[in-house]
Amino acid sequence: MASPLALAYDPSPLQDFCVADKASNVFVNGQVCKDPAMVSAGDFAFSGLQNAGDTANPFGSKVTLVDVKAVPGLNTLGVAMARLDLAAGGLNPPHTHPRATEILTVVEGEMFVGYLDTNGTLFAKVLHKGDVFVFPKGLVHFEFNFGDCPAFGIAGLSSQNPGLVRVADSLFGASPAITDEVLAKAFRIDAGTVQRIKAQFATKK
Repeated sequence: MASPLALAYDPSPLQDFCVADKASNVFVNGQVCKDPAMVSAGDFAFSGLQNAGDTANPFGSKVTLVDVKAVPGLNTLGVAMARLDLAAGGLNPPHTHPRATEILTVVEGEMFVGYLDTNGTLFAKVLHKGDVFVFPKGLVHFEFNFGDCPAFGIAGLSSQNPGLVRVADSLFGASPAITDEVLAKAFRIDAGTVQRIKAQFATKK
C-alpha cells in the first residue's frame, strides 16, 4: 500500500514568469502577476551585493536581502538570496526563516555558525573562506565573527519570501508585549529582569 506524500513549498510556476505587480491591491499567497507586456529585464535584476553592508549597530551585522520585494521577477520561483556582513565580533542573532532552508557560503573571513534541532542539539562549525553550511528550514540558527577582521557571506534561500523571526526580538520586543509573568516563568528569571531585557528591545520597530 502506497501512502500519499504531501510536500509544502513555494508554488511551482505554471508559466515562464509571473513578475510581481507591486501596484496591485489584491491579496494572494505570493504576489499578483504583472501584465507580461509590461515586464522588462529590470524586473529580474538587482544591483548592490558588491557593497558591504553597514555593520555600525549593536550587533555588528547587516543582512542585505534579495527577495521578491527587491526583485519582482522572483515571484513564484521559490528562491531568494542575501549578503551577510559581520564586523569583527559581529553577530547575526539567533533567528529562523519559517519558509526557507538556507545555504551559506563564506566569501571572506571566518564565521562560527550553528543551528539547533527540535531536540535542542546544537550543530555548529567554524567556517573559512569558501566553506558552505546548511540551515534546515524553520530551525533557529546564528552566525558569529570571532575574528579580528570583517567577514561576509552569500546565502541562498528556498523561498521568494523566506521570512525572519529573531528569537530575542520576538519574545522581548513583541507588540503588544508578552506579559512579564509569562517570560519570567519561561526563562526562570524575575519580573524585574524581564523588564530590563524588554527595555533593550523597546525601539526595535
